[in-house]
Amino acid sequence: MNLVLMSDRRVAAIPVADCGEPLVDVRGTLLVDDRRADPTGAFAHLRQGVLDRILHAQSLLPDDLRLLFIEGYRPPGLQQRYFEEYADELRTANPAWTRDQVHEAASRYVSPPEIAPHSAGAAVDLTLVHANGTELDMGTRVNASPEESDGACYTDATAISTQARTNRTTLVNVLSAAGLVNYATEWWHWSHGDRYWALMTKQPAALYGPRDLP
Repeated sequence: MNLVLMSDRRVAAIPVADCGEPLVDVRGTLLVDDRRADPTGAFAHLRQGVLDRILHAQSLLPDDLRLLFIEGYRPPGLQQRYFEEYADELRTANPAWTRDQVHEAASRYVSPPEIAPHSAGAAVDLTLVHANGTELDMGTRVNASPEESDGACYTDATAISTQARTNRTTLVNVLSAAGLVNYATEWWHWSHGDRYWALMTKQPAALYGPRDLP
């Protein structure tokens, strides 16, 4: 499988022409889970254009299904901590790896801080639930690492059940139709307007760059 990772130099080479869209709170608009909640509520924010596309994707779902929002905006400092912690785990488990190998492997699961879509308010982690709130079988839990899931977290992984594959296909179809792109190592991670999106959709520049929540 030929995957473009967040650590790819082509991603970092994409310029940012931030359109200035605000970060907006999605609570009260989307069904929001609190597993990644923080005291400031930063996790529940997205750029307005990303929220609009998620709402469109939700309108394309069957009546008995909903999108469950897990995490959106992530402050740059928190993104840095997540990346360093995962890189440390990989370095400990693979002492022979070079710094570049650790950096590339870490980027399968946590974006390098300097280009992270979450820190631009451009990315969202989400899953599907039934109308009664029960999560659908997606093959792994949200935020399962490649090591924990033995690669089943990759969107196109084959070692998952037929039902999980069907559910992932439903998620992929509605979010793709709404103009979001998936990070192929994480079935739950979707974005619009960031550098990765720009590269994958052949846009000349990203619409959103990293920013602090006011």
